[in-house]
Amino acid sequence: MTAARDDEGSAAPDGGEGAAALLALIAELPEDARERAVTHSSWTPRRVDSWGRAAFLGDSVLGLAVAEELYRRYPRSDIGRLTKVHGQAVSGRACAEVAIDLGVPEMLSARREHAPEGGISVEELLASERAMASIVEALIGLVYLEQGLERTAPAVLAAFEAQIGLASETMLDFKSALQELLARRGDVVVYVVAGEEGPPHSRRFEVEATVAGERVGRGSGPSKKAAEQAAASDALATLSA
Repeated sequence: MTAARDDEGSAAPDGGEGAAALLALIAELPEDARERAVTHSSWTPRRVDSWGRAAFLGDSVLGLAVAEELYRRYPRSDIGRLTKVHGQAVSGRACAEVAIDLGVPEMLSARREHAPEGGISVEELLASERAMASIVEALIGLVYLEQGLERTAPAVLAAFEAQIGLASETMLDFKSALQELLARRGDVVVYVVAGEEGPPHSRRFEVEATVAGERVGRGSGPSKKAAEQAAASDALATLSA
């Protein structure tokens, strides 16, 4: 399964572009489901008609999709490192960022206009990271119920790629570690794109890490930067063996 468009012209999506696939699936949801995803419990007589139940499900779907991607992308990382990256990539802050890309504030405002009087205000919800994150999780959960994991997971990963990339760079900077190792040896690493495949919204890059023209590592990812990190991770394992 499967970030920002980098300066090298990577086709991997960033922010709004990355959200396009998930937005398309959201648009296919029945109208009542879309409304439920942006209905606060104080806006309806029955709590089960608010976003809570769907958010409960979507939290697990998001967690699984990102966990599998990290497991595949960083085969040399142990449970401690993977757990840290995962936690940051699916955090409330990360979900709230994705909420902006998905247009959740606009969805919320439109829903409030047709909700009964009373209840919490839209402004309070927009200021709440937890509320914004819960709506994103609810949308993911409802899309999963309609489309299944096979279609939902790639769309979710595309929407969260910038968050995954940020968490990976913060917690797993394999490129810097490899550069430091090689500097002590007087060597320099060069990253070469060995291949790419997939449509623009779900691109997959294969990158090789080479030293003096010899391949020392190989990795893949939905952006060149992510693939380079994976290749650096592989190279570190090879050179440290």
